[in-house]
Amino acid sequence: MQDTVTATNSNTISQTLDELHARVRRDRLLRAFTWFTRVLLAIAFTPSGLTKVLGNRFTQIPPSEPIGYFFEALYQSGFYYNFIGVAQLTAAILLLIPRTATIGAVVYFPIILNIFLITVSLNFTGTPFITGPMLLANIYLLCWDYDRLKHIFKSN
Repeated sequence: MQDTVTATNSNTISQTLDELHARVRRDRLLRAFTWFTRVLLAIAFTPSGLTKVLGNRFTQIPPSEPIGYFFEALYQSGFYYNFIGVAQLTAAILLLIPRTATIGAVVYFPIILNIFLITVSLNFTGTPFITGPMLLANIYLLCWDYDRLKHIFKSN
Protein backbone atom coordinates (compact mmCIF):
# COMPACT_ATOMS: atom_id res chain seq x y z
CA MET A 1 0.00 0.00 0.00
CA GLN A 2 2.80 2.42 0.96
CA ASP A 3 4.61 1.71 -2.32
CA THR A 4 1.46 2.55 -4.27
CA VAL A 5 1.09 5.89 -2.47
CA THR A 6 4.75 6.71 -3.01
CA ALA A 7 4.54 5.81 -6.71
CA THR A 8 1.40 7.93 -7.13
CA ASN A 9 3.04 10.93 -5.43
CA SER A 10 6.14 10.47 -7.55
CA ASN A 11 4.07 10.33 -10.75
CA THR A 12 2.17 13.46 -9.74
CA ILE A 13 5.39 15.38 -9.06
CA SER A 14 6.90 14.12 -12.30
CA GLN A 15 3.82 15.09 -14.31
CA THR A 16 3.72 18.53 -12.69
CA LEU A 17 7.38 19.13 -13.50
CA ASP A 18 6.88 17.89 -17.06
CA GLU A 19 3.93 20.26 -17.57
CA LEU A 20 5.77 23.22 -16.04
CA HIS A 21 8.84 22.50 -18.15
CA ALA A 22 6.80 22.23 -21.35
CA ARG A 23 5.09 25.55 -20.62
CA VAL A 24 8.41 27.28 -19.93
CA ARG A 25 10.02 25.83 -23.08
CA ARG A 26 7.24 27.30 -25.25
CA ASP A 27 8.00 30.87 -24.14
CA ARG A 28 9.83 32.75 -26.93
CA LEU A 29 11.51 35.17 -24.54
CA LEU A 30 12.89 32.34 -22.42
CA ARG A 31 14.15 30.52 -25.52
CA ALA A 32 16.03 33.67 -26.54
CA PHE A 33 17.33 34.10 -22.98
CA THR A 34 18.56 30.50 -23.01
CA TRP A 35 20.56 31.05 -26.20
CA PHE A 36 21.93 34.31 -24.82
CA THR A 37 22.98 32.47 -21.66
CA ARG A 38 24.69 29.71 -23.64
CA VAL A 39 26.62 32.25 -25.69
CA LEU A 40 27.69 34.24 -22.61
CA LEU A 41 28.88 31.13 -20.79
CA ALA A 42 30.80 29.98 -23.86
CA ILE A 43 32.42 33.40 -24.21
CA ALA A 44 33.36 33.34 -20.52
CA PHE A 45 35.29 30.06 -20.80
CA THR A 46 37.00 30.71 -24.12
CA PRO A 47 39.82 33.12 -23.10
CA SER A 48 40.73 31.26 -19.90
CA GLY A 49 40.54 27.87 -21.62
CA LEU A 50 42.66 29.06 -24.52
CA THR A 51 45.21 30.54 -22.13
CA LYS A 52 45.58 27.18 -20.38
CA VAL A 53 45.71 25.16 -23.62
CA LEU A 54 48.49 27.41 -24.90
CA GLY A 55 50.38 26.91 -21.63
CA ASN A 56 50.34 30.55 -20.55
CA ARG A 57 49.91 31.68 -16.95
CA PHE A 58 46.36 32.60 -16.02
CA THR A 59 47.29 35.42 -13.66
CA GLN A 60 50.17 37.65 -12.67
CA ILE A 61 49.34 37.53 -8.95
CA PRO A 62 52.59 36.68 -7.10
CA PRO A 63 52.91 33.27 -5.40
CA SER A 64 53.32 35.08 -2.07
CA GLU A 65 49.54 35.63 -2.13
CA PRO A 66 47.34 32.54 -1.43
CA ILE A 67 45.52 32.97 -4.74
CA GLY A 68 48.78 33.44 -6.65
CA TYR A 69 50.24 30.39 -4.90
CA PHE A 70 47.23 28.31 -5.94
CA PHE A 71 47.39 29.43 -9.58
CA GLU A 72 51.15 28.91 -9.71
CA ALA A 73 50.76 25.36 -8.38
CA LEU A 74 48.01 24.72 -10.93
CA TYR A 75 50.21 26.13 -13.70
CA GLN A 76 53.15 23.97 -12.58
CA SER A 77 51.00 20.84 -12.80
CA GLY A 78 51.58 20.96 -16.57
CA PHE A 79 49.30 18.47 -18.28
CA TYR A 80 46.49 18.96 -15.75
CA TYR A 81 46.56 22.71 -16.40
CA ASN A 82 46.25 22.06 -20.15
CA PHE A 83 43.52 19.49 -19.53
CA ILE A 84 41.42 22.06 -17.65
CA GLY A 85 41.80 24.41 -20.61
CA VAL A 86 40.73 21.71 -23.07
CA ALA A 87 37.71 20.92 -20.86
CA GLN A 88 36.74 24.60 -20.73
CA LEU A 89 37.02 25.00 -24.49
CA THR A 90 35.13 21.75 -25.09
CA ALA A 91 32.28 22.87 -22.81
CA ALA A 92 32.16 26.25 -24.55
CA ILE A 93 32.00 24.74 -28.04
CA LEU A 94 29.40 22.14 -27.03
CA LEU A 95 27.17 24.87 -25.57
CA LEU A 96 27.10 26.67 -28.92
CA ILE A 97 26.04 23.68 -31.02
CA PRO A 98 22.27 23.07 -30.69
CA ARG A 99 22.58 19.29 -30.86
CA THR A 100 25.26 19.19 -28.12
CA ALA A 101 24.12 22.06 -25.89
CA THR A 102 22.82 19.71 -23.19
CA ILE A 103 26.08 17.79 -22.89
CA GLY A 104 27.87 21.14 -22.95
CA ALA A 105 25.89 22.26 -19.89
CA VAL A 106 26.66 18.95 -18.18
CA VAL A 107 30.41 19.29 -18.90
CA TYR A 108 30.36 22.96 -17.86
CA PHE A 109 28.78 22.26 -14.45
CA PRO A 110 31.65 20.56 -12.55
CA ILE A 111 34.15 23.04 -13.97
CA ILE A 112 32.23 26.16 -12.93
CA LEU A 113 31.30 24.59 -9.58
CA ASN A 114 35.00 24.02 -8.86
CA ILE A 115 35.92 27.53 -9.98
CA PHE A 116 33.19 28.99 -7.76
CA LEU A 117 34.31 26.94 -4.73
CA ILE A 118 37.94 27.93 -5.29
CA THR A 119 37.09 31.64 -5.50
CA VAL A 120 35.01 31.42 -2.32
CA SER A 121 37.48 29.30 -0.33
CA LEU A 122 40.46 31.47 -1.26
CA ASN A 123 38.55 34.70 -0.51
CA PHE A 124 39.10 35.89 -4.06
CA THR A 125 37.64 39.37 -3.60
CA GLY A 126 34.76 40.10 -5.97
CA THR A 127 35.24 37.03 -8.16
CA PRO A 128 32.46 34.98 -6.48
CA PHE A 129 30.10 37.70 -7.73
CA ILE A 130 31.09 36.64 -11.24
CA THR A 131 31.47 32.89 -10.79
CA GLY A 132 28.29 32.60 -8.69
CA PRO A 133 26.00 33.94 -11.43
CA MET A 134 27.87 31.76 -13.94
CA LEU A 135 27.08 28.74 -11.77
CA LEU A 136 23.43 29.81 -11.49
CA ALA A 137 23.25 30.34 -15.26
CA ASN A 138 24.60 26.84 -15.80
CA ILE A 139 22.03 25.41 -13.38
CA TYR A 140 19.36 27.28 -15.36
CA LEU A 141 20.60 25.57 -18.55
CA LEU A 142 20.48 22.18 -16.84
CA CYS A 143 16.89 22.91 -15.78
CA TRP A 144 16.11 24.04 -19.32
CA ASP A 145 17.22 20.62 -20.54
CA TYR A 146 15.29 18.81 -17.78
CA ASP A 147 13.39 16.75 -20.33
CA ARG A 148 16.64 15.31 -21.67
CA LEU A 149 18.31 14.80 -18.29
CA LYS A 150 15.42 13.44 -16.22
CA HIS A 151 15.87 9.95 -17.68
CA ILE A 152 19.30 9.71 -16.08
CA PHE A 153 17.79 9.99 -12.61
CA LYS A 154 14.57 8.08 -13.24
CA SER A 155 14.34 4.73 -11.47
CA ASN A 156 12.38 1.89 -13.02
